[in-house]
Amino acid sequence: MRWHKFISTILHPIVMPTIGILLYFIFSPINLSSQQQLTILSIVFISTYIVPLLLLVFLKAIGYIKSYQVFSIKERKVPLFFMIALLFFLAELFQKLNIVKDLSYLFYGIVLGLTITYFLFFTRLKSSLHLLSMGGAVGYFLIFQVIHGINILPIIIIFIILSGLLATSRLYLKAHTPKEVYTGFFLGFTSQFIVYFLL
Repeated sequence: MRWHKFISTILHPIVMPTIGILLYFIFSPINLSSQQQLTILSIVFISTYIVPLLLLVFLKAIGYIKSYQVFSIKERKVPLFFMIALLFFLAELFQKLNIVKDLSYLFYGIVLGLTITYFLFFTRLKSSLHLLSMGGAVGYFLIFQVIHGINILPIIIIFIILSGLLATSRLYLKAHTPKEVYTGFFLGFTSQFIVYFLL
């Protein structure tokens, strides 16, 4: 049980953007100064980690959500809509910064996946946001290889393995059904390619 909770925590959807940015800095051939990297990392970390945490604390304080796990579809609607808006803001920001424009694909892709997830709520399907973020990471770094002409296949394989471990953990914790786990990963993965080919 502890192992499954640990995996779910370190690979939480609000942690993944920061991990993605760090990997981007490590493998990108684009030369960015330490100050530029720190600025981008700070913006992403505050927008996708600190702000969502504060939102959850607020929503729990006013009684909108019962738990920080946000299990029900009803409880997920406001946080998800808020995350869509935040990530869209980041996508627009990176789209305007030519030197890191390819980062916008990552955030636009996640926005698309989350938007589809939001509309799926009306069919009573609660896609796994954990797996959506992992699928997004796999899809984006496949595209990242093509954009920059580099090979980071080992990193992509690690992400795929982690996706399997995370899916197993979410199922073990009874947070999702197999259908919800597969749907989440599929949405995250395919949304990256849809965005890349449309932009």
